Amino acid sequence: MAKKRKRQRRSSSSTTFATRREVEFNPDYTPIKQDLKRIGTLAGTFFLILVVLSFFLR
Repeated sequence: MAKKRKRQRRSSSSTTFATRREVEFNPDYTPIKQDLKRIGTLAGTFFLILVVLSFFLR
């Protein structure tokens, strides 16, 4: 039978709290903004093409 090992706990929680405060969450959304602009222009272009085609197909 295998021996059970106890997990070691950290002695003080103040060190984890201090490190959490120092790290700032600052994501960079520039590629996402570029993708959204591209999707918007494509959707607008396709919608405009559909409107123009609807006049010709009548």
